[in-house]
Amino acid sequence: MNIELKKIDAIIVVALIVISGFVLAYAGYWDVQDDYKFKPISDPIIYEEAEPEPIPPNSQIPSLLRAISPEDEGKHFHKASINREWWYYTAVFDESSELPGWAVSISFNHMAWGDLLGTLKPDLMIVTLHGPNGEEYGGLINKERGFGLLKQPTLEADTPGVSVTFEKSWAEGLAPQWHVHVEDEDIDEEHEIIIDLEFFAPSDPYWTFGSRALQKTKSTLASYTFFGCNVTGTVRLDGVEHTVTGSGYHEHTWTPITMLKGFIKEWDWCQITLDNGWNIYYSNYKLKSTILDSKETKFNPLGTLILTTDNGKTLTVLEDIDATIKKSEKFDDKIFLHVKMPKSISISAKPGVIQPLIKSYNIELDLNIQPENTYDKLWRLPTYTGMKIGRSSITGKLTWNDVEGISQEVELEGIGSTWSMRALV
Repeated sequence: MNIELKKIDAIIVVALIVISGFVLAYAGYWDVQDDYKFKPISDPIIYEEAEPEPIPPNSQIPSLLRAISPEDEGKHFHKASINREWWYYTAVFDESSELPGWAVSISFNHMAWGDLLGTLKPDLMIVTLHGPNGEEYGGLINKERGFGLLKQPTLEADTPGVSVTFEKSWAEGLAPQWHVHVEDEDIDEEHEIIIDLEFFAPSDPYWTFGSRALQKTKSTLASYTFFGCNVTGTVRLDGVEHTVTGSGYHEHTWTPITMLKGFIKEWDWCQITLDNGWNIYYSNYKLKSTILDSKETKFNPLGTLILTTDNGKTLTVLEDIDATIKKSEKFDDKIFLHVKMPKSISISAKPGVIQPLIKSYNIELDLNIQPENTYDKLWRLPTYTGMKIGRSSITGKLTWNDVEGISQEVELEGIGSTWSMRALV
């Protein structure tokens, strides 16, 4: 009798376990094989893809304005007709870098003897490194230019290709790739700075200036720029090395001996990397000083503004430029009252009268350049020259009508490497 009761109890326990298992499985508390699991019917989730950002129209540019030779990249100041030349490299480091949002500017400058009047030091080098939280390294230094075997120039260059040195710093290479190395104790006496960067240009450059329609390497006034360069390398600050990547520019310019210092009263450059991957290049050389007159002319024959959405493969060139310095600040109120530098530059640009094709799209760019972390250099009497170089925040918008006549608008934000110069005489 006891044995039969035990069997009945066991059967009841097993039945309860089986029934409980089915209940739990049906309720979803117990995972069973997919073949036996209850599968509710539901509609698949559809994720909507974000609409791609509209692309503005680009300019039709002759191929001769987008081609350079190794001789173009080399030195020109050995010619009697040319007295200034500089090789300029800038970059903004991206989020994958160990210095995200930092901006670097490097320039090797062979200046004319009279540019820094009274210093007798026309060989100049610029190395500035600025972070988003006020970090600042580097500066500007100008040194003597020797002659002959006993004393060589501080800045030396060769050709073909880029081959320029300034003491322990140098740049070398041939398009589309250059290696730039900076190591100079005099530029920043408070910090150790060693910068080693590779620049690779994915697209051809653009001649922003050239006094000859053909064979621009023979021009006495010429400048070309590479846009959207891939930049990789290292930055060593006070013994700590940082790996960096980003987007940058390479510019090369030379001017004739007939262009005296007083011919160009001031300039503003800004090489911009936008958050959406686009790039904007802006330069403006002014024949009329605004140091004593705060009003600006809307006629800028030497102004340049270029937008690219694909790292320089296609370009949108806007020739009608209205640039206004909203505010200005005095370098030194007590010593030099007249030298004022840009604190904010407002730009409105659209196609010029000789750009009817792109003008038909009603394209217009509004841009605000706000220098926020810069290195300032003032040469007092008798030079009367000031420079402001560093990192700027960029805001603005681009508007146009597409091929169907639909209005398009893109908000712009980014970081710019800026260089402004003001000369009283």
